[in-house]
Amino acid sequence: MVRIRVNNHQDLRNLLPFMTLLSRGMLMGFISYFRRIHLFSTKEMQLCWRHPFIFLLCGETPLHLAAKNGCNEAARLLLAHGAHVEAENICGETALHLAAKHGCSEAARLLLGHGALVEAETEYGATPLKLSVLHSIRTEDCSIVKTLLENNADYNAKDNEGMTVLDHLSKIQESGKLRDVLLSHQEEQRKKKALEACSKEKETMDALDKELSYIVGLDELKMQLRKWAKSFLVDERRKALGLIVGTERPPHIPFQGYPGTGNPGTGKIVALSFLEGKTMVARTLGRLLHSAGILRTPIVKEVQRTDLVGEYIGHTGPKTREKIKQAEGGILFVDEAYRLIPWERCGRDFGLEALEEIMSCMDSGKVLVIFAGYNEPMQRVISSNEGFSRRVTNIFKFKDLSCEELANLLHIKMSNQAEDNLLYGFKLHSSCSENAIAELIEKETTKVQRMKMNGGLVDIMLKNGKENLDFRITDDCVESDELLTIKLEDFEAALRFLPK
Repeated sequence: MVRIRVNNHQDLRNLLPFMTLLSRGMLMGFISYFRRIHLFSTKEMQLCWRHPFIFLLCGETPLHLAAKNGCNEAARLLLAHGAHVEAENICGETALHLAAKHGCSEAARLLLGHGALVEAETEYGATPLKLSVLHSIRTEDCSIVKTLLENNADYNAKDNEGMTVLDHLSKIQESGKLRDVLLSHQEEQRKKKALEACSKEKETMDALDKELSYIVGLDELKMQLRKWAKSFLVDERRKALGLIVGTERPPHIPFQGYPGTGNPGTGKIVALSFLEGKTMVARTLGRLLHSAGILRTPIVKEVQRTDLVGEYIGHTGPKTREKIKQAEGGILFVDEAYRLIPWERCGRDFGLEALEEIMSCMDSGKVLVIFAGYNEPMQRVISSNEGFSRRVTNIFKFKDLSCEELANLLHIKMSNQAEDNLLYGFKLHSSCSENAIAELIEKETTKVQRMKMNGGLVDIMLKNGKENLDFRITDDCVESDELLTIKLEDFEAALRFLPK
């Protein structure tokens, strides 16, 4: 054997054309020989395997040669010395592509174990799986195809011709073992994805129900939310099984109600007005629809007339479109939407122009629009505008809360106080059961009072109840429970000061 000396990098480059003549056995012997006699230092070995100058005449690295010739020991050695697993030849082929093209399953496993990308594409748009299928057609050996499928190769990936591997098989009317392998794997993957979709469906619905439990009342809205989420998730299961279905989109909706009817019971934000209550429900809605996959983002962009209507001709359109753009993928929440159409129209009012801009975006599916307002004014807007009533098909009326719902809301708020809240750390006395609170509210308040305040009544009860607790605490009281426990008598005193 002729002993080869490499004294510098120029000598190494002069040696490279010789490597293009290597056969399978010669490559193995060449690397084994270098390894045995320690001809290269570690630094020189790394340079040989990684430096751009060591590419062969066809742009292939020693790792390419080892992979396509099935020289697993050589490939292992090259990888151990830092060979770049994603280096490409002049056709954009990595070592994994060549292993797939030549049916070298063990080399493919080795490369995949070192991070080779199973979905890498060549310059001509072929994945390793497609090349392995072509090899299997020629040789009737499906082992390389199975290896790649076991490592999550995507049999649905399309090449530059827009065809999958199964499409290519159908085109050449290929049948038999290879088709059986691909179809069997396809069916297994479909079932796996469907089971994953079922698991995700249950987790999402459970999370949805937990979130909805913090909203008191609004049973119709909560039921509709469950229907939307369930419909979307079942469609995802259908798609996982390869079924082609349309895209589910929730309809645009108006919120109608009196003050406090949209009061969520999280306790993190005290909702004392119609705006705050409905806004909080809209935010919860955005978060839930996003978690269910129905909305792209949980963004809720809140706007009023002043955010949409311009001060001069030509100003309203761009101003409204900018707000719509900010809400894309999420929810545009239009508060007091009835103010866009004044009771008495005049030629200089641009509210209707803003409403028309919003309606024009409602058909695109890029944004979900929620209109909020009091009952009578909102009904006037819906009935007076044909385009509005056609696009808004689900009307959710926030009904007045019953005494039982108000008592439930009070308990939820007390159980979910934020640290910066006035009532954080306080608790209810055993006498303050939901039934006892409901009876007290019915006894001490009128229907008119409850209708005007709804959820706001609970906030007044909590605030005034704490004040009464503070007032009745004796000067020498040092008991923790006494200092932090609100009793039924405190709420009874709180309700005496309500406006009639």
